This record gives sequence, structure tokens and C-alpha cells, in this order.
Amino acid sequence: MDVRAVQGPPEQTGADTIVYGAFEGEPVATTALQALLDSGEAKAQEGHIALAHSDGRRQLLVGLGKREEFDAERARVAAAKAAKRALELGCSSLCWAVPAGAGVRGTGALVEGTILASYSFRRYKTDVEEPERPIEVLTLCTEVDQSASVGRAAVVAEAVNAARALQDMPANDMTPSDLAARATEIAAGHANLSATIERREEIIARGMGAFAAVAQGSAQEPALITLRYRGSNAKGPVLGFVGKAVTFDSGGISIKPSQSMEEMKYDMSGGATVLEAIGAIAKLELPVEVIGVVGATENLPSDRSVKPGDVVRTMNSKTVEINNTDAEGRLVLADCIAHAIAEGAERVIDLATLTGAALVALGHTYAALLSNDDELVAALTRAGDATGEIVWRLPLHAEYKKLVRGTVADLNNAPERGLAGTILGAEFLAAFAGETPWAHLDIAGTAWSLGRAYAEKGGSGWGVRLLVELAGASS
Repeated sequence: MDVRAVQGPPEQTGADTIVYGAFEGEPVATTALQALLDSGEAKAQEGHIALAHSDGRRQLLVGLGKREEFDAERARVAAAKAAKRALELGCSSLCWAVPAGAGVRGTGALVEGTILASYSFRRYKTDVEEPERPIEVLTLCTEVDQSASVGRAAVVAEAVNAARALQDMPANDMTPSDLAARATEIAAGHANLSATIERREEIIARGMGAFAAVAQGSAQEPALITLRYRGSNAKGPVLGFVGKAVTFDSGGISIKPSQSMEEMKYDMSGGATVLEAIGAIAKLELPVEVIGVVGATENLPSDRSVKPGDVVRTMNSKTVEINNTDAEGRLVLADCIAHAIAEGAERVIDLATLTGAALVALGHTYAALLSNDDELVAALTRAGDATGEIVWRLPLHAEYKKLVRGTVADLNNAPERGLAGTILGAEFLAAFAGETPWAHLDIAGTAWSLGRAYAEKGGSGWGVRLLVELAGASS
């Protein structure tokens, strides 16, 4: 999608469809739309959409609700609803008359909502008679020049959609090798970004016994993916983004119930987010240094699989008794966090679809945030509030830490079920962060099927916007 910002009347853009926003109790810009409001056919209530025609163009009126309640997330949702209606009408060139006072955040959110709502995963559809016509041009008419912020929003939104495409791929076409190939492709597009791919033998040679244990049940080669980005005049601490990328999770020997197991192709969502966020950071040339680590593997039962009761040794020499092979994500992340720190990361953020308990506790609204550093928590909270990818902090505590102690080893990967599941997963990971400022984002509830107008079903790409915002604020 070609995205541009201009100053001037929307009618001069040549767009075939123009979108206007309506706030409750305020007049709207055109006579035709005001007539619809006056007649009651259109409403300024949030989410309501009405259509009019004038001078050979379509005009969409989108209700924005009360002006004092309007924020970037509402703008994102309004833009998504408008984009979907425009697509139904066959629009190819869409223009938003940006509401006065929307500001940089609101304008960027209109871009994001439009691009995110335009995402469609149709790779495997063979019975579609007529492909959906895409919106080719999006124009934002603003009071002041916002070209830079509009361009940035477009880059980030396209990165989100790229992550969604990785998530939505079936596991037979999104293996660890396929994810590694995507990392190599991203790095090839940027001179200041590199990718290193290490396979089973190298993972074992590094002493990453927990990661290797998860991978040993599958014939598919695992991949330790390390991305390195250093922007010009990089400032601030070296950020480490770590993503869990279990491209299919059967649960291993501790096999999952068959119901909804097909959704376990999404267990690589954290890895998809890390790859595409770093790609966007490189494209935006942010003055920051980032190390990305993605642990990609399948978790399958076989005669080679790790067994409940087995003990493995991690990269930092801690031993772990594996009481449940379906608690595999923390095993992969443990070695990947240690690897990121060994490679020079000074602030580490990991993202993982780690526990169903996070979905139970927070639903699809917040991602769970746990951390050993208040300053990092504050930075992530600000980034979440700015992007709409909001986080809710859960506690770490010495009593929880006791619960992840092993009986015959240092740690236990699956303490008693039913007790603080999300917290115990993070307490396990905290042992591998050590004194390094670290934060864990459990995205089990936000990684797919958010139910929002811009990401209703399938992969959401959650975390791409947040990580890019964090990187920009850190520089």
C-alpha cells in the first residue's frame, strides 16, 4: 500500500473514497454527510459507518464517539472499520480527512488500522473466483506536515502484517528452517543487520541442553537464530529481544488434548514478532543496538523425545528436571536468554506464548508482564500505552521462586499445576536472566484472534509495535 500525507482538501487528492470522522455533538465537513447525521441515518456513535456520494466520490462517515474519549486505539479501530467497508465497496484509493486534534499518535493509528485491516491470508485458497481488490493508495490529509510519522506508521504496520503471515502459515510450511530463511531474508535487506543461523550440532556444542532436549524429538532441524542490528550513532543500552518459536507444539511425551491442537502452529508467535520488529527497526534506521535471539524448534513425541523425569544442563550450567514436556517454551527461552546476555545484551525482553494461565487471567486485552527491573517495566508500560499493545504487571516473589526449585536438580520446569502458572513460568526464566535487567511478556492471550477490528482472527503480530516503540524510546 502506498501511504502518503498531504496538506490540503481531501477532494484534491483524487481518492475514490474519502473518510470523515464524526464526534458526538459536532458538525461534520460536508453537506451530504451532515444531512445523513441530521436525518438519523448516520450516527456519531463510536464505530457507526454511513455512506454518501458526492461529486463522483464515495464519502464514508465514521462515528468517533465523544471527543474527550478519542485516543490512538479508537483511531486504530475506526480506521480498520472504515477500511473494511471501503474494501467491500471496491475502493482502490482511500483518503482520511484526519480529525482536528488527532495529533501524531492518532494520525499514525489511522495508518496502522487501515493497513492491519487490509491483511488477508489467502495463500491456500483455491476456490476464490475473484480476488479481493486491495486498497492501493492511502492518503492522510493533515493540518500540518506529518509525512515522517505517517511513513513510520506504515513501516511498522507492514511489519506487523509480515509477522501475522508467519504466524498463520501451517506448521508443515513454517518449520524452523523456514523461519531461519525469513531471518536471513530480512537481514539481507539491510547493511547494518546480520543473521546467524546455528543448527542442532551447534546448539549442542554451545551447551544449550534445555533447547536441544525440546528439539530432539523431531526430525526437523532446530534453528538458533541470532540477529544483530547496530544503527548509526547508536545510543542507550544494547537491547536483547528473545522470541520463543516452537513452530508446532504437540506437548511432546506429555501430549496435549486433541481439541484445538491445530492452534499450536502459533507457538512460534514470539519469534515471529522479534524477527519482524527488528526488520522494522532496521528499515527505520533507529539509532539503537539490538540483538535478537529466536529459538526455533518443533516439540513432538518420538522414540528420541525428552521424557518426564529427565534432567538436562543449560547453557549457564544450571540443571533442570523436566517434569512435563509440554512446559517446553521455558526450556527453549532459558538457553536463548542466556545466549542473548552472553552476546552482549544489556536489557533483555522475551516474548512467548508461554502459559494458558495468562489467557485465563487477562484474556485477549493485556499481555502479562513480569520483570526484575522497575525501570524496564516503566519503559514497556509506556510503550504499550503508546501503541495499544498494553501490558499488565504480575509479581515475582521469593515464595514463587521456591516453587520452581527442583527435587534432584536445580530447577523444575513444571511445578504443581493450578498455582500461579504464568508467574512460575517467569520465575523459572528469571534464573537465567540473573542480574541483567529483564522482562518477560507472556503473549498467550494476545498473539492471535484478538477480536479487534484490525486483528479479529488469526495471528495478530502482537508485540511488533511495542518493541519498535521501545527501541525508539531507548535511543
